[in-house]
Amino acid sequence: MFTKDNHLAKVRDFNLVLKQGFWVNSQFLSLKVLDLAKNVNYFPKKEDVEKFKKQLKIAINIGLKVSKSAVVRNRAKRQIKEVVRLQMKENHIREGFYLFFVAKPNIKEKSFAEISEEVGLLLQRAKVLK
Repeated sequence: MFTKDNHLAKVRDFNLVLKQGFWVNSQFLSLKVLDLAKNVNYFPKKEDVEKFKKQLKIAINIGLKVSKSAVVRNRAKRQIKEVVRLQMKENHIREGFYLFFVAKPNIKEKSFAEISEEVGLLLQRAKVLK
């Protein structure tokens, strides 16, 4: 998994992504992306601007519409996290973005390879890859 530094956890950060970000959709995943360099006006006043711009924070949402079973939801979440972790390990993802993945109900039938391909495609469409 990626480190705690890369978790999108604060309410202010979620609000920033949801209000200022843009959607990239695919078959069984959606991605809300916020380019921090383009949204300097919305940064918290107490934060160092240059340091804040170079963050990479990620959140993954798998709702009850995907499955009532926590096992199925957790499996999908683990697979998405692993794909993102591998992309980050190989330095394929640029810094300066907030990424918010939202799963669609048909993700539960997909294999790891299909999820990996889909995440790569979403990141490429969002112009987040190096």
